[in-house]
Amino acid sequence: MKAQYDIVVIGSGPGGEGAAMQAAKAGKKVALVERFVQLGGGCTHWGTIPSKALREALQKLADFRRDPLFNKTLHGIPFHYPDFLRTAERVIDEQVNMRTGFYERNQVDIIKGTARFVSRGTLVVTRPDRTEYELEADYFVIATGSRPYHPDDVDFHHTRIRDSDTILQLDETPRSLTIYGAGIIGCEYASIFRNLGIKINLINTREKLLAFLDDEIIDALGYFLREQGILIRHSERYLKVEPTEGEVILHLESGKIIKSDYLLWANGRTGNTEDLGLDTVGLTVNQRRQLEVNGNFQTEQPHIYAVGDVIGPPALASAAYDQGRSAARHMITGSAVPSLLHRIPQAIYTSPEISSIGAMERELTEQKVPYEVGHSQFKNLARAQIAGQTAGMLKILFHRETLEILGIHCFGYQASEIIHIGQAIMSQQGNLNNLNYFVNTTFNYPTMAEAYRVAALNGLNRL
Repeated sequence: MKAQYDIVVIGSGPGGEGAAMQAAKAGKKVALVERFVQLGGGCTHWGTIPSKALREALQKLADFRRDPLFNKTLHGIPFHYPDFLRTAERVIDEQVNMRTGFYERNQVDIIKGTARFVSRGTLVVTRPDRTEYELEADYFVIATGSRPYHPDDVDFHHTRIRDSDTILQLDETPRSLTIYGAGIIGCEYASIFRNLGIKINLINTREKLLAFLDDEIIDALGYFLREQGILIRHSERYLKVEPTEGEVILHLESGKIIKSDYLLWANGRTGNTEDLGLDTVGLTVNQRRQLEVNGNFQTEQPHIYAVGDVIGPPALASAAYDQGRSAARHMITGSAVPSLLHRIPQAIYTSPEISSIGAMERELTEQKVPYEVGHSQFKNLARAQIAGQTAGMLKILFHRETLEILGIHCFGYQASEIIHIGQAIMSQQGNLNNLNYFVNTTFNYPTMAEAYRVAALNGLNRL
């Protein structure tokens, strides 16, 4: 069986969805190939959606336990990890149904199966019943995502060794968990499981946590993780992993031995590219099996684009969707949408959560930019006090002379929401991107957004 399309997209995660929707709305004939039984990709089924739904449910439990109105009522009531996973399953079902409707309304053909290139302009899709479907197209978008990296000497078939995909299939509540890798995934899951009262060992292969963040935020994160009872070990490397019937023993190069019920491996990801037949079309991958692209998301073959986790950083669902849109726009018009990918906010769903956009202090210092800092401590905000969420702060970096906003960093309650106010102002041109906007704007009271006015006034007082 054979069919002809303008554009074929491989993968239905955020990147593939963004490309397919943009192309379909421009009147192009589009097909989307998905090998999994349901649409949504890793973001919906193994990554962003299930982990954030799980985090939200466990955060509510932690908040109730801290609240004097409820903590006595909850005392002694057992809570089990599999019960919280069911919350994630409900959200996943809703997301799949919604996204299926998007493709149907925009007349995008969904083809289930595994795709591989057989020539520059042809894909063959092997469907679940082993029949083959040949797709010809002018353009292709590879949006196949990534998966957890598995070193050869670690037995991931053993039930006590998990990665960020299989941890969502755990059918019991462990007493202890060692997380190897303290990147975004490792830190998020450390917070998630600690809110269930599980003993956590967080093994960081680097000198500090999340070194791409502002130093003050890194310090705050480390402090609060330790306050929650998480044991963090920096600059450690594993020597070997020894699973047994009842526990996992992690041997570190430093000589330390860490024992726990389970090991969660959260150290690196690998691009899903091995079955695509890339050598047939002259494409190569890097050591992480990721594709290299130019500023328009074109690979070495200009008619084949790649977006999302399969091209590496920033590996954010939000960025992947906009990458897909931009790639489709470039195919159709010859120009991308650079504004879509300018100053992407970063959100990390630890407890408390983190979000940031723009420059960090160390960057501005290295560049010799005359900047100043404005702080707002959440403990002083009425809304934070009402919510019982007083840990954290908002930090604004601005130019001492022009008052231009250079960076915003937030740690605490609703940080991933709060950041978008600053993002909107930073995107303005000329004098509109100015600290005075926050000083001269009336915010609802009490709100977390009021932190911007407090931080702006604090910064101006430093001049």
